[in-house]
Amino acid sequence: MIIYSVYIVSKSGGLIFNHDHTSPKVEIEQTFSYPLDFKLASENKRVVVSFGQRDGIMVGHVLMAVNGIPVTGQQLDDGQDVFKFLENTENYPLSLKFGRPKMTTNEKIFLASMFYPLFAIASQLSPEPKSSGIEVLEADTFKLHCFQTLTGVKFMIVAEPTETRLEILLKKIYELYADYVLKNPFYSLEMPIRCELFDQNLQLLLDQVEKSGLANL
Repeated sequence: MIIYSVYIVSKSGGLIFNHDHTSPKVEIEQTFSYPLDFKLASENKRVVVSFGQRDGIMVGHVLMAVNGIPVTGQQLDDGQDVFKFLENTENYPLSLKFGRPKMTTNEKIFLASMFYPLFAIASQLSPEPKSSGIEVLEADTFKLHCFQTLTGVKFMIVAEPTETRLEILLKKIYELYADYVLKNPFYSLEMPIRCELFDQNLQLLLDQVEKSGLANL
């Protein structure tokens, strides 16, 4: 069993906790001739593929290295500008390494705020009253499971698409939240969770599930 990440969203829609458990490493390195088959652009201080795709390199992937030289921002580690280097036809053929970017904290906050209205819309679309909203959101590469408490706090797990019965794990995480967060006299509701005991026990729980599955919970 592979768990990618855990999120906790407050009843007002703000991200109050996130934990990256397993991050799949996607790196592709290939040799290219001039001109390139795709367009590169600068976004959020990174060089990313903005148009076109080839052999697993897709829009949104980040340029990580050129001829084995790491890329930081828009510069190679030897001080050269990436775009000027790639525009020079004399540098071809060259080797480019691309990878999937790691989400920033701001991106995670934005995504959590987007899930909140989607959850509300799903509840309103239900032909039956008192709908639970989104419980499972499935894609080809992942499955998102959501559990909403009676107070409106949402617990979400992003896992492999083959995983099932993760509502058991969500309720176990909720128990940890109740034991180590809500009982913490220094914690205020709706505020980001910074509790070492909660972090430690969540890590132990996820490690246990990955090794032995849900049968022992």
